[in-house]
Amino acid sequence: MEPTKHTIALVDDDRNILTSVQMTLEAEGFCVRTYTDGESALHGITTRPVDLAVLDIKMPRMDGMELLQRLRSRSHLPVIFLSSKDEEVDQLMGLRLGADDYITKPFSQRLLLERIRALLRRNDATRNEAGGAGGGGTMVRGDLSLDETRHQCLWRGKDIQLTVTEFLLVKALAARPGLVKSRDQLIDAAYGENIYVDDRTIDSHIKRVRKKFRQVDEEFNQIETLYGIGYRYKEE
Repeated sequence: MEPTKHTIALVDDDRNILTSVQMTLEAEGFCVRTYTDGESALHGITTRPVDLAVLDIKMPRMDGMELLQRLRSRSHLPVIFLSSKDEEVDQLMGLRLGADDYITKPFSQRLLLERIRALLRRNDATRNEAGGAGGGGTMVRGDLSLDETRHQCLWRGKDIQLTVTEFLLVKALAARPGLVKSRDQLIDAAYGENIYVDDRTIDSHIKRVRKKFRQVDEEFNQIETLYGIGYRYKEE
């Protein structure tokens, strides 16, 4: 039996980008659905779920930021965010809103393909564990509980909704409490080896993770920053 094809949603008001990227992805065996504005994308993705979405920022009838927020309120769908080089603030905002990754325009289609495959591998691993096809299990560190089979994070019994990337970062830090993890090590844990990600991407993910924990516990301070070195999960 052939493996099920992954379905990708491409959302961009530039039809040239949609056409060229769609051709590249379909040539690599992906199913692709394209949308030219945020509203139609939200309706399409909601009614016909996909495995991953690639979103542009500036679009008519709902920009990428709002679309990302609405998607994040509904699911853990892996999301790659597209932004222009002069939109650094938007890049960081996209990560803080819950994008798993971002790529700047103009971009290499091979780079986009690598990022899509890396993110799908991580997401598939989580699904396989949930279906009993892998190890999985629950990691408990004091008040923290990470259930890999359900992609569930609990802090003092309260559910913390994490994206795939955020979950993997928390897992990497909590696996060895007290041990400092460099940004490069965290990039490998969350994105996989041989994938280049800017250090600021990890910083933005960590800030968002802290914010989520502090929404249920204002005194949460388990993830420590060691300036110039990296991060560590503080032993209780």
